[in-house]
Amino acid sequence: MTTGVSLAIGVALLAVGTYAMRAAGPVLRNRISVSEATEKLMDRATVVLLVAVALTGAFFIDHDFAGWARPAGVTVGVIAALLRAPLAVVVILAAATAAGLRALGVA
Repeated sequence: MTTGVSLAIGVALLAVGTYAMRAAGPVLRNRISVSEATEKLMDRATVVLLVAVALTGAFFIDHDFAGWARPAGVTVGVIAALLRAPLAVVVILAAATAAGLRALGVA
């Protein structure tokens, strides 16, 4: 198969799988019940997964440490978000912190 055909098949399979996963929730909602303990476990697992992805993105580029400027920017952004600053302010503060530290030579 050519690269284009392989790519098209991969994209189509991904689209079908994504649609099936999204449709499974409403379709199976009334047919499957889980215990309260399982529901709590799934809620916690979701939070753990999101935090793990966020920390990986904050600290690493590929397989290397991203330097101290990026985690500092993320920290400033998190603090601004916890103080309920508007999203634009959070993003600008985080980016300005990272850029400022990089301009000062902090990698």
